[in-house]
Amino acid sequence: MPFMYRRLVIAVILFSALTLVARAQEGPKNSVVLIIRHAEDADTGHGISPHGEQRADAYKNYFLNLNIDSKRLEPTVIFAANDSRKSHRPRLTVEPFAKAAGLTVDTRFGNHQAAELAAELHENHQGEVILICWRHSKIPALLRALGAKPKGFLPNGKWPDSVYNWVILLTFDQDGRLIPSSSKRIDEHSMPGASP
Repeated sequence: MPFMYRRLVIAVILFSALTLVARAQEGPKNSVVLIIRHAEDADTGHGISPHGEQRADAYKNYFLNLNIDSKRLEPTVIFAANDSRKSHRPRLTVEPFAKAAGLTVDTRFGNHQAAELAAELHENHQGEVILICWRHSKIPALLRALGAKPKGFLPNGKWPDSVYNWVILLTFDQDGRLIPSSSKRIDEHSMPGASP
């Protein structure tokens, strides 16, 4: 009997893992996902620089008034990569907008949990505009988890170290499939006179 029990447990674990991977290839139904990287690093510590604080503050008005192709896209849900020993930057980047919009920042998911975040969005956030602030080197994995090809949005499939002013917009249909014609990378200009 113990042998059969072990086989059953292994089968359940494998099924759960395969379900998570399959769900990770789907996005939230009838939703828009906006992905940004965290603002500029402080010279020391885990925070953001004064310029990064300006960017975070500028994001407040940018996302409160976001219109793309004449469609209002103010986020209703915010996720940020969880705080690590080295960095609180994703959360700090979206906090000014969250406060202004009366939203909380969900920081349950870490850098290496793109599939889990994608599954959460698919299961619990249909019909919403979702803002995600992530660490730039991990954004390609997040894109893949949501069913998008990084090379379609990022040069060579990577977010350049020196670029801070991009927003990746992903639009999903009623089945949670990415709509390529409505998905794109945007050069936002939230900080007048600022270069990327």
